[in-house]
Amino acid sequence: MLIRNMPTPAVQVRQATVMDLDLIVPLFDAYRQFYRQPSELERAKRFLLDRFEHNQSIIFLAFEGVAAVGFTQLYPSFSSASMARIFILNDLFVAPEARRYGVASTLLQAAAEYGRRTGALRLTLSTEIANTAARSLYERTGWKRDTVFCAYQLAL
Repeated sequence: MLIRNMPTPAVQVRQATVMDLDLIVPLFDAYRQFYRQPSELERAKRFLLDRFEHNQSIIFLAFEGVAAVGFTQLYPSFSSASMARIFILNDLFVAPEARRYGVASTLLQAAAEYGRRTGALRLTLSTEIANTAARSLYERTGWKRDTVFCAYQLAL
């Protein structure tokens, strides 16, 4: 637990490895609960382990001191039209007690730097229309809302 009556240490972000799984799982589980999913710690651990084992995502983990307080997960993809790599920023979560201290902005910056470093054309994301706090953050940090394409889904 963070103690807020003391100066806040600088937020540190680093790319996570499989060795960080036990730090990521509770954050990932809380993220899913934010989106009205039941807590499933063991299933979350298996899901994340599978992403690591198959090199299917890149996870950045944020720390305040030694406490893991947030994460973001990128899924690699490609744009056929541009014939270039893109990343889908699928997950971004900051523990409630660490919000409003720049953690999410720092995670977004780390994701963007990673994308640039790996030669990606862009990052994409989506969030619920009702998630006004996240939408405000994205717009403040330079993300542009798509006004050209409509997004569709097909449930399977």
